[in-house]
Amino acid sequence: MDTPTARWRPPLIWRGAQLLARAVVGALARLEVTGDVPDGRRRGPLILAANHLSPFDPLVLAAACRARGVSPRFMATGGLFRAPLLGAAMRRAGHLRVDRGTAAVHRALDDAACAVAAGSVILVYPEGRIGLDPGLWPERGKTGTARLALASGATVVPVAQWGSHEVLPYRAPKGMLRAVVRAVWRRPVLRVHFGDPVVLGDVAADAPGAARRVTDRIIDAITDALVPLRPDEPDVPRHVDPGRPVDTSRAHRRRLP
Repeated sequence: MDTPTARWRPPLIWRGAQLLARAVVGALARLEVTGDVPDGRRRGPLILAANHLSPFDPLVLAAACRARGVSPRFMATGGLFRAPLLGAAMRRAGHLRVDRGTAAVHRALDDAACAVAAGSVILVYPEGRIGLDPGLWPERGKTGTARLALASGATVVPVAQWGSHEVLPYRAPKGMLRAVVRAVWRRPVLRVHFGDPVVLGDVAADAPGAARRVTDRIIDAITDALVPLRPDEPDVPRHVDPGRPVDTSRAHRRRLP
């Protein structure tokens, strides 16, 4: 897509928050980042599509993106924006509010499209929630990310991560203190991999079912990038969070070529 002359720049508050995220992640675990984003796209326009494992994911991804020289604008649940201090900080940092389950949820896609048009890097969770697959594999995605990619023409890079579920439990802040102490003691390895861009050039935006096909491609790409990050845990994770519910209704079936 054509890049506008007036480009969005990450505010100082967000660049500082990324440095803080790197320090916090480093205090609790060991971060390993592999892969990269395409040359010339570190400042956008770009869509980063990541799997969602834990409430700790935003800190991990902020730190990993910092390691790759990227300052993405997160699409985050509206509840975070309603928090008195955190909400104000997120708005100043340029992050985008998603009010799931409300009539205003469609506004988030419009806001994201405007952000991409302004040259932003957007980070999204295509699953739309913290995954509840029993093996912690990516679930069937929502179509919002695909519709954003088709409408904007922006490059989509899959981002796979593994290990954040060992730092914070699903029901955090419940059980958070115990989990943090355990993480400091054990220092789990957090792996993040930036995969190859998803090939979307052969999909016409107005073709029937295009959003669903692109969504499946994005989830497939995240899954492929995740496989090498968990070679010793191909079926179920070693660390099982007893507070995480299980839901197999959104299991993703990989499409054959």
